[in-house]
Amino acid sequence: MNGPDSLVWWDWVGNHLDDIAAATSEHLQLTFYAVAIGLAISLVLAVVSLRWRRAYGPLVGFTNVLYSIPSLALFGIFVPITGFGFVTAEIALVSYTLLILLRNIVSGIDGVSPAVIEAADAMGYEPWRRFLTVELRLAAPAIVTGLRIATVTVIGLVTVAALIGSGGYGTFIRDGLSRSFSTPIIVGGGLSIALALMFDLIFIGIQWLITPWARKGALR
Repeated sequence: MNGPDSLVWWDWVGNHLDDIAAATSEHLQLTFYAVAIGLAISLVLAVVSLRWRRAYGPLVGFTNVLYSIPSLALFGIFVPITGFGFVTAEIALVSYTLLILLRNIVSGIDGVSPAVIEAADAMGYEPWRRFLTVELRLAAPAIVTGLRIATVTVIGLVTVAALIGSGGYGTFIRDGLSRSFSTPIIVGGGLSIALALMFDLIFIGIQWLITPWARKGALR
């Protein structure tokens, strides 16, 4: 039922299904690129940290500073340099993934049993091959946990990034606030929450699939 006191105007929702689909696509693209780029950068930083241990502290400190900056302030810092839109949003969003992913990758690699590393060395694995095929594989549960946290975090921040014209569900919230109209606010906020919960469950499922030893322990 629609009316001046209705919280959600379903006619508006029905008339904006194309806009909702477009916003969903934008939200997913912004999230995917931010997490993918963040993972690539974090892998490089993790390799540097594992190779030169003294670098880990400064790298974590730097990424922690980026993570600590409020999102609106960080977006505002880059707007005069890169302008409004996708690029500025991605730079800020990627920066929020680095601390989470770097820590999880390094802790996951550090958690690999020394006996496994010694066995790989005894089998003639070169360091780079051992890292890619043994250590990263065994560290996968910790890395997936990092991806899960980073993805959910980015999905929420993409909503805020709409303030700089990046698109996504935040455009509905911005529109609703500008007109004091509750329907787009609820649609944008509700879909953002639903998307975050969906990806959270997806990563929980992935983690369950790649840790068969944990499943066996749970069944005993």
